[in-house]
Amino acid sequence: MTKEQTEHYFDWAATSPCDADILRKSLEETIEKWGNPSSLHEAGKEAKELLEEARKRCADSLGVPKEKLYFTSGGTESDHIPLLSVINRPQKGHVLFSSIEHPAIREQALELKKCGFTVEAIPADKNGIITAEAVTAALKPETVIVCVMAVNNETGAIQPIYEIADAITKASQGKRRPKFHVDCVQAAGKIPLNLSYKGIDSAAFSAHKICGPRGIGLLYLADPVEAFLKGGGQEKSIRSGTENVYGALALSFCLEKYLIRDANPQAKERYNAQIEYTKKFVDTLSKNDWCTILPYSRIESEENYSPWVVQAAFKNIPGQVMLRALDNEGFYISTGSACSSRKNSRPVLEAMHITAKESENAVRFSFGPHTTESAMNELLNKVAEIAKKFNG
Repeated sequence: MTKEQTEHYFDWAATSPCDADILRKSLEETIEKWGNPSSLHEAGKEAKELLEEARKRCADSLGVPKEKLYFTSGGTESDHIPLLSVINRPQKGHVLFSSIEHPAIREQALELKKCGFTVEAIPADKNGIITAEAVTAALKPETVIVCVMAVNNETGAIQPIYEIADAITKASQGKRRPKFHVDCVQAAGKIPLNLSYKGIDSAAFSAHKICGPRGIGLLYLADPVEAFLKGGGQEKSIRSGTENVYGALALSFCLEKYLIRDANPQAKERYNAQIEYTKKFVDTLSKNDWCTILPYSRIESEENYSPWVVQAAFKNIPGQVMLRALDNEGFYISTGSACSSRKNSRPVLEAMHITAKESENAVRFSFGPHTTESAMNELLNKVAEIAKKFNG
């Protein structure tokens, strides 16, 4: 993409433009140290050292022991490993997932029905939030795992994962506690995270959402699980398959550079700036009678939403039409999750009881660390120009 195209790219929640310096550096190192990390000769040992350096760098950035981190092929696999580990249980149980989950969780959880599990979606409130009370109400003695994402990929709603972790622990006193899995794909590099919070049993990450390459992810496990898929035993048998050393290295550098934490003041400063940019963006859109911010309450509680994702519906303009109109002008947005872009249904908006017409007209604007305030203002002007053509 040209520099102008990258500046007018507002679909960061789907994927991010790569950090070219990080990818080049990672490629150069793995070209030099090209061995299989499982090999016992010198070439293998060099690659293994590189892999473990990457794991240590990820651990330092996330504030967790490196022994609890496992490299995977991406966010979907990092979601699947904890979810599918319940299949090995001698007795089938009850699986809970939030009604606003990414398809990586939602679709796989529904597949567990075929294996004899009872599967249930936790209802969201009208603001797109899964409350701790909703989780507690849905828990059953036979619940084996609860899945709630940290940040919703369509609305940007920040979920109260720490409150939910506490609620699960409290409700399970004297009983077997179900595992709590958190999809952090839209949270890493977007909001501060406390991965070591007691009660979070597993978490999923993906490199390509934070300027890294596709095909590499990370799984945090507070305690090991029995992997459903077996193989050569790499990653301590949690994720078999020859390790992607290049991807692991690039992911580690991306976490180090973009994760929002006290040790990374530049990322914190950029995060605080984005909060202000997005507040102005939402305020400007909401003043027009041809635009509805979704959820409706966002304009009153911006702190409950990621500043990197905004969902809005435009009067008399189907989402696909707005997408194409902006695309023709060199601006790139989406109508929701890229994984579901060719499907007409909007499960997340349906879970929030958004009207069918507003769901049809809804689009997602998503931003990243390279998005400028001036580019966001250009987007606002172009959106207004298109909206007025359809609304007189």
